[in-house]
Amino acid sequence: MDKAPDAFRTISEVAEDLDLPQHVLRFWETRFSQIKPLKRGGGRRYYRPDDIDLLRGIRHLLYGEGYTIKGVQRIFKDEGVKFVQAAWREGAPAPRTRPEAEPAGQESAPPSMPLAEPPHQPPAQAIHRPAPPPPAYRPEVPLATTMSAVTDVRRLQAALYELDECRRVLAAARDPEGDRGRAA
Repeated sequence: MDKAPDAFRTISEVAEDLDLPQHVLRFWETRFSQIKPLKRGGGRRYYRPDDIDLLRGIRHLLYGEGYTIKGVQRIFKDEGVKFVQAAWREGAPAPRTRPEAEPAGQESAPPSMPLAEPPHQPPAQAIHRPAPPPPAYRPEVPLATTMSAVTDVRRLQAALYELDECRRVLAAARDPEGDRGRAA
């Protein structure tokens, strides 16, 4: 049974619709104060249509346009919530700021693959996690296959980074005081 377009949706329905794991949506709530699903008994989340558009916009900016979490936060500040809600729609205006590389240790989304121009270079004093080199072009492998492999590698790197972040958040939530409070 399909729901009406203006019906509230559960986190599992939204996660399936956006092709994202549920934990990513919960993680985004910690990074974007603009995401405010209705919470009922037991902490169950219900998303309004505007919430879903906002999540679609965030997903588009992170995964489609290559912005980092800090970059999307900057877009929220500069452009507003309505701008992000509409960002995923075809023909939507581009943000005034461009995606930038961020120092290692800061949250990011999978980088986009700029083909026409080199990526923005951060300040020299910033320390960066070295990116693995893209697969070497082999004449016997069509270019489209090689570019697809580069995209896959970047997506895998982003997934690994996200898993590391989740591990860090879970470890902090499980043991906020570290081993200091434990008896031997």
